[in-house]
Amino acid sequence: MKTVMILGGTKGVGNEILKSCLKKGYNVSFCGRNLDEGTKIIRSLQSANELYFHKIDLNSIQEIENYYTQTIKKFGKIDALVLYAGITPISSIIDTEEDIYDSAFNINLKAPFFLLKHVLKSMMKSKVGSIIFFGSPHMDYGDIDRAPYALTKSTLYTLSNHIAHHYAKYGIRSNYVVMGWTNTEGELQLRAEEGVSEEELNTIAGNIIPMGRLLNKFDPIPAVMHLISDESAMTTGSLLRITGGHYI
Repeated sequence: MKTVMILGGTKGVGNEILKSCLKKGYNVSFCGRNLDEGTKIIRSLQSANELYFHKIDLNSIQEIENYYTQTIKKFGKIDALVLYAGITPISSIIDTEEDIYDSAFNINLKAPFFLLKHVLKSMMKSKVGSIIFFGSPHMDYGDIDRAPYALTKSTLYTLSNHIAHHYAKYGIRSNYVVMGWTNTEGELQLRAEEGVSEEELNTIAGNIIPMGRLLNKFDPIPAVMHLISDESAMTTGSLLRITGGHYI
């Protein structure tokens, strides 16, 4: 039985990955800021034995290590790591203050880096592992008001390739999934704060995305499940765009 660890997992695509893993019979470790939210998910899915939730502040390197330690304590191993959690501050270079920069880099880059530090050691011992990075079309250069976010996503791509090249000898794979414009809870909240309704957002996105619509939270799931599975045993160092043809 596989154990899948998710950085995130309470919302959006991360939560759909969690539910898909449960359907496959996998154990899942997931995390978030709200203990009640995590507990509610475990209760609603009636999967206390197969799920572990860790309340976490992704700014805390100690808590990231604790998350890893408790996952190993609960399930004994980690077969796949899905790096989903992240923040998307709206800020151009000239508008970015130090706290915005630090927050983006701490959560989007530093947190996964130090989680990988521990997870890689475990995977090296078991001689198997699949790491799945969640990227963004912003990785190439990004919209002008997503500067710190774009930098973190491009650096994660470098990190994915670094792992694919240097850790393949341990049976560890690493791949980068570029998830396009998606109607997650976070995206809808962000647009609402900008005064854009969901209907208006769908219209705007439909005119920009070549496939004519926003992604929904189910669109990336088949690709992620394939990368978790043994069917992708020789797939590493790949970049997979699930964007509806959208390049920023």
